[in-house]
Amino acid sequence: MSATKNYITPKGLAKLKSEYHELFHVERPKLVETVAWAASNGDRSENADYIYGKRRLREIDRRLGFLGHRLELAEVIDPSTLKSATIVFGATVTIFDEDEKTFVYQIVGEDETEAASGKISWKSPMAKALLGRKIGDDVNVQKPQSEEIFSIEKIEYK
Repeated sequence: MSATKNYITPKGLAKLKSEYHELFHVERPKLVETVAWAASNGDRSENADYIYGKRRLREIDRRLGFLGHRLELAEVIDPSTLKSATIVFGATVTIFDEDEKTFVYQIVGEDETEAASGKISWKSPMAKALLGRKIGDDVNVQKPQSEEIFSIEKIEYK
């Protein structure tokens, strides 16, 4: 796994911690109990509770390892404490395209990306094009089939 910083907002960190807690303290203990009960029933080769339970435990342990690593590398950046004339991690940016259609994006960590709500990873092509720019700048964003030009209208840190 990569040892680069995992930039994340406080909300994103809380979400990762919540998932870790739920898996480690709630779901995993219940599953361990089920697997132990299933194992005590004898023949494990045809015991669906045992087979499924062991598989699910491996999935949970893999996810816990991933989450633990992401939390270990987390570098929390609170957008509300930032003041910058240029776009940096955590910025909420309003842009418009050549047809005057407006888009609003917040640049967030990889673990908190939600395209439907306008939260884009700081490593995405759109964010990479926006980072370091200021109001009034035009940015070219390379899309899979074409290139699109956007103008930056507003930068906020909320």
